Formats: sequence, C-alpha cells, structure tokens
Amino acid sequence: MTMRTSGRRGESYGALDRSPAAVWRARVYEARYLGAIRLERHRSAKADAVRESYGAMAEVLAGLA
Repeated sequence: MTMRTSGRRGESYGALDRSPAAVWRARVYEARYLGAIRLERHRSAKADAVRESYGAMAEVLAGLA
C-alpha cells in the first residue's frame, strides 16, 4: 500500500506546536524511546551499547530539568 503525501507537513497536520508544553512532551517521549532502546540492548546482552546510551539519556534528562 502506498500513501500519497504532499511532502509538506503543514498541509496535512498544521503547524508544528513549539509551545513549552509541547517541547517538554517531546523530550519525555524521547526519554521513553531511549529507555526502550536501552532495555532492548540489555536484553540482547550488549553491555557496550547500553553504556553508550547513558550520554544520550543524560542530555534528554537535562532538557527536562
């Protein structure tokens, strides 16, 4: 199945919300995503990859503070 898109986000969904609440919410979702990646790396016994994830998570969490 092929979806047709115009390539312009604003035509379909409107302008991207850049309010403080929307930015905060996006950071929370990013932290959740990074946590899921870390969990999968842990389950796959990829200790080096788990260690690599700490920096990215620290950056996201700093943005939430």
